[in-house]
Formats: sequence, C-alpha cells, structure tokens
Amino acid sequence: MFKRHKFLASERRRELISPGATRSILKNDLRNFHSLSQFILSAGPLRSTPAVKHSKTTHFEIEILDAQTRKQICIVDKVTQKSTIHDVKQKFHKACPKWCPSRVGLQLERDLGQQVSWTTVFLAEYTGPLLIYLLFYLRIPYIYDMKESSRRLRHPVVHLACFCHCIHYIRYLLETLFVHKVSAGHTPLKNLIKSCAFYWGFTSWIAYYINHPRYTPPSFGNRQVTVSAINFLICEAGNHFINVVLAHPNHTGNNACFPSPNYNPFTWMFFLVSCPNYTYEIGSWISFTVMTQTLPVGIFTLLMSIQMSLWAQKKHKIYLKKFSSYMHRKSAMIPFIL
Repeated sequence: MFKRHKFLASERRRELISPGATRSILKNDLRNFHSLSQFILSAGPLRSTPAVKHSKTTHFEIEILDAQTRKQICIVDKVTQKSTIHDVKQKFHKACPKWCPSRVGLQLERDLGQQVSWTTVFLAEYTGPLLIYLLFYLRIPYIYDMKESSRRLRHPVVHLACFCHCIHYIRYLLETLFVHKVSAGHTPLKNLIKSCAFYWGFTSWIAYYINHPRYTPPSFGNRQVTVSAINFLICEAGNHFINVVLAHPNHTGNNACFPSPNYNPFTWMFFLVSCPNYTYEIGSWISFTVMTQTLPVGIFTLLMSIQMSLWAQKKHKIYLKKFSSYMHRKSAMIPFIL
C-alpha cells in the first residue's frame, strides 16, 4: 500500500510539471488575474472597515472638606474631566441644599490666610475717612503751621465741605448696620488692607488740601458752592432711597423681580438705568468736586467713576439675562450714555 500511494503521488507530480500543463495553467491564471484586476478597478478604491471605538468616560469623586475644621462635609461623585467649578458647586448644592452655590468657595489649598467678615470691611472703610477728615478739620498740631492757621480765617465752604463729607460717611455706616443685607461670608485680610489704604489715603490727601490755611475758595464764589451743595444733598438722598429699595425687593411667588420705582421720585431713576445707586454716588462726588474745586477730589472722583462703571456694566449684563421684563432699560449707570 505504501509503495502504490508513493507511485501515484510521483505520477501526479510529473503531470503537474509537464510543459503542456504548465502553459495551460499559466494562461488560466493570467486570464483570472486580468478579470480580477478589471473588477477591482471598476469597483473603486478599497475602503478600510472603520474600527469600532468604545467611548470610556472617567469619573471622579471629590471630597468636600471644611476649610477650618477639616471635617468632611460630603462627597461629590460622577465628576468628569470636563466639569467646571460651577458644575461641582451645583452637584454640591444637590447633596447639601443648605449650602448656596453663590456663597461657597472651592479650592485645592486649605490656607486662605486670615479672614474677616464683610461687615468689618465696610465699617473699617467708612469709619476711617470720617475720623481722618475730622482730624484735619480740627487742625491738630504737627499738620499745619499753628501761627498761620490762627491768622487766616476759614472760608464758609471749608465748614460746608466737612459737613457734607461727614454726612456721606455717616450715611454709609448707618446703611451698613441697618439697611444693607451684608453677606455672612468672609474675605481675606489683604482685601481689607487694600480697601482701607485706598479710602484712608485719599481722604487724607483731600482733607489736607481743603482744610489747609492757604486754601482758596471756588472761582465763582457762593453761587458755585450753593448749587453744588444742593445737588450733593439731592444725590445723597437719592442714594439712600435706592439702597432701601434694593434691600427690600419685590417678590412674585418664589422668583425675585427687578426692583421697580415707587411713589418716591428718587426711585424713578430705575426707569433709565439699572444701577441708580452708582449714578447718585458719582453725582455726589462730582458735586463735591465742583463745590471744593480741588485736584485731589477730582482724581478720587475719576477713579471712583471708572470703578463703578465697571461694576454697573457687570450687573447690567446679569440683569439682562435674569429678568425678561428688564430689556427696555437702556443704560447701566448714566442715562442714554453708559
């Protein structure tokens, strides 16, 4: 059996390599290759089968700790790499509803430095200018030359300026204590130092010039002083009434509405601007600048105007997004201009 199979295999091998068979096989192969080539060219370019990609989203868990006690408040889960701080705050608010997202600060580091309350910040900002101005007004020793101070009589505008300046900061202090709803949060101590340095420093510069023995009264005399003083008091009253309205906004159901003017004419400024408290504030300082006609007051008014215009524009954009009935109000702080 083994020899017979071997013989048959050798005969087949000889048949395959014979010349005639070889030529017929080559012709068939060429014909088949030509047909295959024409089929491929007519079918167009070959397309690779797209690989199936499985999307894998990585989720994280964030442990929320108290910044002072280091105790765990909660754990926020299902946080992705694309999540923002706002997203984390919203998840944190869902887990702990008593924590308002707008009053929560999240950060990686624990140490924020020494913290002070916002009430302390405002009281320090406004108490300092009130006392500093009075010290210059009383002309304490080592500030001015006492002999020159005793020889020169003060112009009435000096006394009026002291009265207006005190009224302005006394109103600030009373509103901070009894009108404004100050946030219960805290701020770094460095912010208090910067604010006090700005207000106290400018107050010292302003008070030094106005209460100086060689201070010269305004160019247009009593008329300029009187008109400016009346306008100053009007702006102070308007600022106060606007702050009262902002502290007690109207409500419809559960959604807060934009403060609307009432029977008080000072609140009618809401028809024209979204931040009338800044409008009245700038009006007070412009009036004080014209009344005293001093360069330090003018520089302070300019800087305050720039800062308040930025605040007003920021609030104006928020109001436009939040209140649909607010669209007809055209300006942020200055009617028809800004």
